[in-house]
Amino acid sequence: MQTNQKSLETSLPDKLPTILVIDDQPTNIQSINAILSGHYRVLAATSAALALEICQQCQPDLIISDVVMPQMTGLQLCQLLAENQETKDIPVIFMTSFSKPEEENACWQSGGADFITKPVQPMTLKNRVNAQLKFKAQKEFLAQLAFVDGLTAVYNRRYFDLHIVKLTARADRGQGGLSILLIDIDFFKLFNDNYGHLAGDSALCQVASGIKATLLRPLDFVSRYGGEEFVVVLPETDAEGALQVAARIQKNVADRQIPHKNSTHKVVTVSIGVACYQAGTAGYQTLIEKADKSLYAAKKSGRNKVSYCNED
Repeated sequence: MQTNQKSLETSLPDKLPTILVIDDQPTNIQSINAILSGHYRVLAATSAALALEICQQCQPDLIISDVVMPQMTGLQLCQLLAENQETKDIPVIFMTSFSKPEEENACWQSGGADFITKPVQPMTLKNRVNAQLKFKAQKEFLAQLAFVDGLTAVYNRRYFDLHIVKLTARADRGQGGLSILLIDIDFFKLFNDNYGHLAGDSALCQVASGIKATLLRPLDFVSRYGGEEFVVVLPETDAEGALQVAARIQKNVADRQIPHKNSTHKVVTVSIGVACYQAGTAGYQTLIEKADKSLYAAKKSGRNKVSYCNED
């Protein structure tokens, strides 16, 4: 049996949790797979280096790792995962033959979530895996609540700030492009002054809904950036694709025909600034600055416009 990523994949649905098993002994991986397959999607790696590659390509929900391995130990692997923004939240269960307290302490200190002793008992393994996956799901649910804007029900600024760091890091590694759209509701202060803040809140919700409905891919998302501003994040998208999405958003919002008598367009519209991330630049701050400049250009040209300023 070949112990690589594809060898243990089955025809199981993608919604099943993915578990990565790491051990330099293929027979140990086979034993774990026999216990977990059918309930989980099981991937395998015979070295820590291969495990890191798999984590970059397909982030598992849980890792089960041997401690003692050549070249890089499971403890060292766990520390590397904890230092990476994209993998730091993956729980790691160690498999160990250790019996001394200091050896067990090393597992905890490296960032391990739990450990099981060899030889692995099937029921113990299943219970430990189930407990860690439940705990991870609860953390993600609570984080989801913390990352949603209370008024518009789209993601909030905190979510954007966290994920833009991850996405620019991926782009720096050559794993796809990245574009953002900075969106501002035109003459929104005049709207609030004329119609009142309750109507303003309703308009914000309708615009947010219009933006969200325009995004067709699972990886695309919109966050409320602040006040009447929204930001759309488009992973693996170049300038041409971003401009197409921006045009659809612009039309979707205008087509909702939200009355705005103090606007030159007589309905609520948006101005959109488009920016594309260039790998190896000064990080996401530069990307936001470019989007802000593009947004300024869209406003200056009459609002209800899409602008892309390619300074490069």
